[in-house]
Amino acid sequence: MRINKATRDNILAALAATYGGATTALEYGSPFELLVAVVLSAQCTDTRVNIITSRLFPAYDTPAKMLGLGEEGLAELIRDCGLYRAKARNLIAACAMLLEDYGGEVPGNFDDLTRLPGVGRKTANVLLSQLFAVPAIAVDTHVFRVARRLGLATGKTPEQVEEGLMKVVPRHDWSDAHHWLIWHGRKICKARRPDCEGCPLKELCPSAFK
Repeated sequence: MRINKATRDNILAALAATYGGATTALEYGSPFELLVAVVLSAQCTDTRVNIITSRLFPAYDTPAKMLGLGEEGLAELIRDCGLYRAKARNLIAACAMLLEDYGGEVPGNFDDLTRLPGVGRKTANVLLSQLFAVPAIAVDTHVFRVARRLGLATGKTPEQVEEGLMKVVPRHDWSDAHHWLIWHGRKICKARRPDCEGCPLKELCPSAFK
């Protein structure tokens, strides 16, 4: 569903006014901790991830320490997270790669990040934006849903929606817009029962009340 430029600009302005200053809800104290938290967040709420990392990070906050846990040891500590076995396997492999290829540091470019097991396009964009101030739009389920409902993008895949958003959102707002759309999706534009009546964008949204 397409919208004209004036409506699009008004939607972005309203999102900025409503969610300006919003950032990630994941709790972390280092680039490695954010990497782990974002990997864990796939198909898992940020609230649950923060519960898990609050018991994980005090003792296992570096690649070397986490690698020492081994796959089974890490899986046991994150078993209340969705897909915990696959995530444990990927994180242990990522820790080994970080130590072997990057001196234990999280790399700051897209190609190196996506080499890490468990790090796809969305996770890499989150890390680039949050850690290295690189303009990026990470498309998770909230961003995908809200961008399409608002008519900001019409793609059928996360990558197509990312490309669409990059064309209509000013580059200097990419990272902020990522958070605007996430928080709007969490608070108002929910998947099953969006609160159109209480939405500050209801007069602008082409999907309102449908």
